Amino acid sequence: MNTLTEDKAAVSFADSRFNVRLPNDVSFSFPIAGNWRLERATPEQLVHIEVDEDGLHWPDIDEDLSFAGLLRGDWGQYVRQKT
Repeated sequence: MNTLTEDKAAVSFADSRFNVRLPNDVSFSFPIAGNWRLERATPEQLVHIEVDEDGLHWPDIDEDLSFAGLLRGDWGQYVRQKT
Protein backbone atom coordinates (compact mmCIF):
# COMPACT_ATOMS: atom_id res chain seq x y z
CA MET A 1 0.00 0.00 0.00
CA ASN A 2 1.17 3.47 -0.77
CA THR A 3 -0.75 6.47 0.49
CA LEU A 4 0.43 9.89 -0.60
CA THR A 5 -1.31 13.21 -0.73
CA GLU A 6 0.11 16.68 -0.24
CA ASP A 7 -0.59 16.61 3.50
CA LYS A 8 -0.24 12.92 4.35
CA ALA A 9 2.64 10.55 4.76
CA ALA A 10 3.50 7.90 2.19
CA VAL A 11 3.61 4.41 3.67
CA SER A 12 4.76 1.15 2.12
CA PHE A 13 5.36 -2.32 3.53
CA ALA A 14 8.08 -4.72 2.37
CA ASP A 15 10.36 -7.31 3.96
CA SER A 16 8.61 -7.09 7.36
CA ARG A 17 9.23 -3.33 7.59
CA PHE A 18 7.11 -0.24 7.15
CA ASN A 19 8.71 2.59 5.21
CA VAL A 20 7.34 6.06 5.89
CA ARG A 21 7.95 9.35 4.11
CA LEU A 22 6.47 12.39 5.82
CA PRO A 23 5.21 15.38 3.81
CA ASN A 24 8.40 17.28 4.71
CA ASP A 25 10.47 14.50 3.04
CA VAL A 26 11.69 13.01 6.33
CA SER A 27 11.90 9.25 5.78
CA PHE A 28 12.26 6.38 8.21
CA SER A 29 11.38 2.73 8.55
CA PHE A 30 10.49 0.39 11.37
CA PRO A 31 10.07 -3.38 11.69
CA ILE A 32 6.98 -5.26 12.73
CA ALA A 33 9.22 -7.37 15.01
CA GLY A 34 8.66 -6.49 18.64
CA ASN A 35 5.16 -5.09 18.18
CA TRP A 36 2.92 -7.99 19.17
CA ARG A 37 -0.12 -6.72 17.27
CA LEU A 38 1.80 -6.17 14.04
CA GLU A 39 3.64 -9.49 14.42
CA ARG A 40 0.36 -11.41 14.70
CA ALA A 41 -1.42 -9.58 11.87
CA THR A 42 -2.14 -11.12 8.50
CA PRO A 43 -0.60 -9.56 5.38
CA GLU A 44 -4.02 -8.12 4.52
CA GLN A 45 -4.34 -6.54 7.96
CA LEU A 46 -0.84 -5.08 7.75
CA VAL A 47 -1.51 -3.22 4.51
CA HIS A 48 -4.90 -1.91 5.66
CA ILE A 49 -3.52 1.33 7.12
CA GLU A 50 -5.23 4.62 7.80
CA VAL A 51 -2.89 7.61 7.69
CA ASP A 52 -3.59 11.00 9.22
CA GLU A 53 -1.48 13.98 10.28
CA ASP A 54 -0.65 12.35 13.63
CA GLY A 55 0.29 8.82 12.67
CA LEU A 56 -0.75 5.38 11.48
CA HIS A 57 -3.80 3.31 12.40
CA TRP A 58 -4.50 -0.34 11.62
CA PRO A 59 -8.28 -0.65 12.20
CA ASP A 60 -8.39 -4.42 11.78
CA ILE A 61 -5.97 -5.00 14.68
CA ASP A 62 -6.73 -1.86 16.73
CA GLU A 63 -3.17 -0.54 16.63
CA ASP A 64 -2.14 3.13 16.54
CA LEU A 65 1.38 4.51 16.24
CA SER A 66 2.09 8.22 16.30
CA PHE A 67 4.72 9.81 14.10
CA ALA A 68 6.17 11.46 17.22
CA GLY A 69 6.62 8.07 18.88
CA LEU A 70 7.98 6.44 15.75
CA LEU A 71 10.57 9.19 15.34
CA ARG A 72 11.63 8.54 18.96
CA GLY A 73 12.14 4.87 18.07
CA ASP A 74 8.96 3.53 19.67
CA TRP A 75 6.94 1.27 17.37
CA GLY A 76 5.09 -0.50 20.18
CA GLN A 77 7.93 -2.82 21.13
CA TYR A 78 7.86 -1.60 24.73
CA VAL A 79 4.26 -2.67 25.37
CA ARG A 80 3.89 -6.01 27.15
CA GLN A 81 2.12 -8.65 25.14
CA LYS A 82 -1.41 -9.35 26.30
CA THR A 83 -2.23 -12.98 26.99
